[in-house]
Amino acid sequence: MTSRTGATAASHPVLGVAPAAPADAVAHFGASLAFHADASDVAAALAAGGDPGFVLLDSRSTESWDQGHIPGAVHLPTALIAEQAPRLLDPAVPVVTYCWGPGCNGATRAALALALLGYRVKEMLGGFEYWAREGFPYETSEGAARRTADPLTAPVAADDCGC
Repeated sequence: MTSRTGATAASHPVLGVAPAAPADAVAHFGASLAFHADASDVAAALAAGGDPGFVLLDSRSTESWDQGHIPGAVHLPTALIAEQAPRLLDPAVPVVTYCWGPGCNGATRAALALALLGYRVKEMLGGFEYWAREGFPYETSEGAARRTADPLTAPVAADDCGC
């Protein structure tokens, strides 16, 4: 393998498999953005005021919801989606699902259940964990709460990460 400088690259995990062709990368990353949103983008859409154009859905249990959830989210545990989504959600409005965090695939299961019912859906990457870690407000059974932003997940001196 030859680098941009013309030197032969050593075999290593990064380039052991060549990067995709640009057209394939466009298709892949475009599809990824069609399926995912991050906590920062969801927070910005909700903070802008008015109708964000989507419903935010927390797919966790009642105990998890009580422990902390995003203000304005609809609580609908995954196991109840088939039964309750038709009376709680407008099929014309996209849904953004979230669960605990990156180690949990509950939001993915919820998104699949909604897609099977005909809803347009995205998953919020990072889930409730990254919402809280990035310093966005949340609600608990005891009231409003907010943590200081974790400098490993959000900028300390700016409102926007610039990505």
